[in-house]
This record gives sequence, structure tokens and C-alpha cells, in this order.
Amino acid sequence: MAGIVTRRHPRTDTRSQRGSEESPWVRWTLILAGGTVAAVFLVLPLANVFWQAFSKGGAAYVDAIRHPDSWSAIKLTLLVSLITVPLNSVFGVAAAWCITKFEFRGKALLTTLIDLPFSVSPVVAGLMFTLLFGLQGYFGEWLRDHDIKVIFATPGIVLATIFVTFPFVARELIPVMKACGADQEQAALTLGANGWQTFFRVTLPNIKWGLLYGVILCNARAMGEFGAVSVVSGHITGRTDTLPLRIATLEDGHMPAAAFACASLLALLALATLGLKTFLEWRTDAAHHEGQSDVAESENIPPPS
Repeated sequence: MAGIVTRRHPRTDTRSQRGSEESPWVRWTLILAGGTVAAVFLVLPLANVFWQAFSKGGAAYVDAIRHPDSWSAIKLTLLVSLITVPLNSVFGVAAAWCITKFEFRGKALLTTLIDLPFSVSPVVAGLMFTLLFGLQGYFGEWLRDHDIKVIFATPGIVLATIFVTFPFVARELIPVMKACGADQEQAALTLGANGWQTFFRVTLPNIKWGLLYGVILCNARAMGEFGAVSVVSGHITGRTDTLPLRIATLEDGHMPAAAFACASLLALLALATLGLKTFLEWRTDAAHHEGQSDVAESENIPPPS
């Protein structure tokens, strides 16, 4: 017996669709309000950074960037990011794997500790490392006897940056791994793959976009961190000034054009991060839709003749 098909009157469908939509004046009011807020608080300040950076001409801009102290700050910022991001990426993958694939005592505590840097002020984080590794800290005497300098040196900056960027990769991967489940890994192990083969051939392809997204956010925060780095660096110009600290030094020295020139580099980093973030979100959505279409095609198998 053929299935009964019920048809709705076109007017009923139209009324139901119109009833679920907002009125035009509400929609345009919200759009105008959102656009105004974005323009005033985001677009105009960003545009002003580049305007002020080039206020004294292109030659002055290049000179500010090529200044030995500014160049030293740029190199130190890149060095700290090159150390911090890989370490936090490895930890993030390991922590996300542990939390999503296993049940153990202390799992809730580990999850809470991952979120700890979100709730602790960066300045407090810098003070914690100073109390641990400073000359008057718990390990200060031992470090001094072995001629190891942490505070007011690059190791302290790296430690502080690792702390404040600690959660980014892990927090991006945990929901991704939960959504993927463990069925594919278990199937790979059943077929004879070892742990590393399972990770590189099954797990990593499934989490690659989430991992890249977390790495991008971690890198952006590492390059732009000010509070914790300010405490542990000592603001030694040409030695322990990162790019954000260099900007503050130039502003305090009444050199706003040079400060905005250095700030424009961080603004370009933010724009590049936003562009990569948008691309990854688009690529993730595209891959998700492709997967759904493949599943739909596989389920619509025509009956045999």
C-alpha cells in the first residue's frame, strides 16, 4: 500500500515561515548596531594604528622597525614563540588524548588545571615564577650556585609564556577528539596497527584542523603576551624586551610613531591569525559537508533490478 502523503496549503507554509522570521526593522537595527560597535571599537582603532605608524613617512617606519633594539625584540619574540608553541602543542595533544580516551583518577583535576591559566592573572603568573626562580626565590640559591639565570633572562620569558598559552591547544582538541570517538582507533589496533601508526594514520588526520586552529591561537597569544613577560623580563632594552614590551618602552620614551610602527607588526599578526582562523573554519565546514554528502550517497543505494 502506497504511503499517504500529506500536503500543506501554500498559504499555511508561507505564514509559518514568516512567523518564524524577525521583522525587517528588528533585523536591520541589530545589523546596524553590530556594525557600529565593530567599526568604533575594532576597525577604527586598528586603522589608527597603521595611520600613526606611517604618520612620519615610510622611511621613518622602516627605521623604527630596523632599530637594533626593535630588531632584538622581534627576534626574541619569534624565539619565544618557536619554543613555546611546539611544547604546548605536544602537551595539548597528549592531554586531550588522555582526557578523551581514558578513564582514571584525577581526570577532573587535570581538566581543571588545564583551565587554570584562563583564571589566573598574567601578572600573578609572572610573580609566581619570580618567587620560584628569582634570586630570593625557592630555587634562587641553587640556580645562582650553578650559574643558571632564569628571571630577567630568556628562560623566564619562555616559562611565563608557556604558562599563559598552556590551555589553547588542549582546549581546541578535547571537543574534537570527543566528537571523533575511539571507534576508528580501536579498529586500527584490531587490524594490527601499533600505537604510533594509529596516531599518525587515524587520529592525526581527524584532528588536524583543530590542532592547527589551536596552534594559531597559541602563537598569537605567545607573541602578544605582555603581563607575565613584563614581570619576569626586567625590561632590559636590547636583551629581554619582547615586541609588546618594546612598544611600551617606546611609548614611555615619547616616541609614539616608533611605538605604533612596532604595534603595526602585532596588528598584522592579528590580521593574519584572523585570516588563518577563517580559512580553517571554512575548510572544516567544507570537509564536514563533504563527509555528510558521502554518507548520503552511500545510503541512497538503488535497489537491484
